[in-house]
Amino acid sequence: MIIKSFEISKKKFDKQNIFLVYGENEGLKNEIVEILKKKLSGILEKFDETQIINNKELFYEKLLNQSLFEKEKIIVINRCSEKIYEIIESITERVSLDTKIILNAYSLEKKSKLRNLFEKSSKLIIIPIYKDTSLSLMEIAKKFFNNYKISISQETINLLVNRCNGDRGHLKSELDKILIYIQDKKNINLEEIFRLTNLSENFSINELVDTSLSKNTKKTSEILDESNYKSEDGILILRTFLQKAKRLLSLYEKHNQNLSFDSLINNYTPPIFWKDKPIIKKQLECWSKSKIKDLIMNINKTEIFIKKNSSISLMLVFNLIYETSNNS
Repeated sequence: MIIKSFEISKKKFDKQNIFLVYGENEGLKNEIVEILKKKLSGILEKFDETQIINNKELFYEKLLNQSLFEKEKIIVINRCSEKIYEIIESITERVSLDTKIILNAYSLEKKSKLRNLFEKSSKLIIIPIYKDTSLSLMEIAKKFFNNYKISISQETINLLVNRCNGDRGHLKSELDKILIYIQDKKNINLEEIFRLTNLSENFSINELVDTSLSKNTKKTSEILDESNYKSEDGILILRTFLQKAKRLLSLYEKHNQNLSFDSLINNYTPPIFWKDKPIIKKQLECWSKSKIKDLIMNINKTEIFIKKNSSISLMLVFNLIYETSNNS
């Protein structure tokens, strides 16, 4: 049964328990999965398609053996493709309504067996996700700038939207970047947006900061050697550093001996994007709570120095990056 993405919040799913969300718009797909998780009830478990395919018997056992203590379950399977078709086909008539399965899949062709299975069955729900229109992305951007009372021209919003390739996930990443950059300012111009969203000639600032926090000295040096950051980028690099360091500290404050880093990261709020999870786990393994606090203090000191010596901002930031990646 095909359901449009905007209909999800209005629907009740009393007789369906397997959902397929597919398409190339990662941002909207993730939003739909979150809406489904809130509408359904049960203990949440997450898997990748590869985990399911490599451990079929374990997966079948988990689905078909109901526990008295875990009567209702929500199972989310990410990064799905045509490879999972046979497994899903074999369980469609066997899974209890108490178990809800959400498949988060890549784009599927019209001749896809997985897609056809869901489209032809009234017991299965398929939700196709298409690229966002420029109009819908503009509405998201305008709402963001209005909420934060940031003055911005329509021309500047148009540039921002055009660079997001019809994906609200990309737009939200850019808006997060702008929020880090702008801090206490109440306006942003076309030139600043052009610079912030035009990092294709450089390694991204996120990659630079993540590599440094992972203490990969060799890769950090390569990124700095091969990129051509401008002095204005210094403050954005620094604030990205601060944001990521604060998240690590927040994770450490929730950590205890009975909780693995994987569980800690999977249950963190706001949710951590799947691509970032291995990187953050590596960073947690590299740092202690006390050293993260010291790092945050150093970042704040560096920002004070930059405000007094803006002409050497990049040198100060690069020194911090090298010190961080070499910190033992």
